[in-house]
Amino acid sequence: MTRMVHCKKYNKELPGLPVPPYPGQKGQEIFESVSQQAWQEWQKQQTMLINEKQLNMMDPDARKYLLEEMDKFFNNEEFDKAEGYVPPEE
Repeated sequence: MTRMVHCKKYNKELPGLPVPPYPGQKGQEIFESVSQQAWQEWQKQQTMLINEKQLNMMDPDARKYLLEEMDKFFNNEEFDKAEGYVPPEE
């Protein structure tokens, strides 16, 4: 049976992640309040930010920046987007 969570991004019950995506308190918070759908969307957004801004993941400031943008993304706040990216038409 799929584990359900109340997703803070979509404000409704959706299937949750099978395991916490990070160790520690932050991972547990995401595990309990973010759906698989929202997590997958964040993964795409994060990849675009890393590539567009040429972030070095060895740099603590780059990791901090991504965590801040992730929080904004999941809380439906204004977050950085890859400049010039045009989503494909459905």
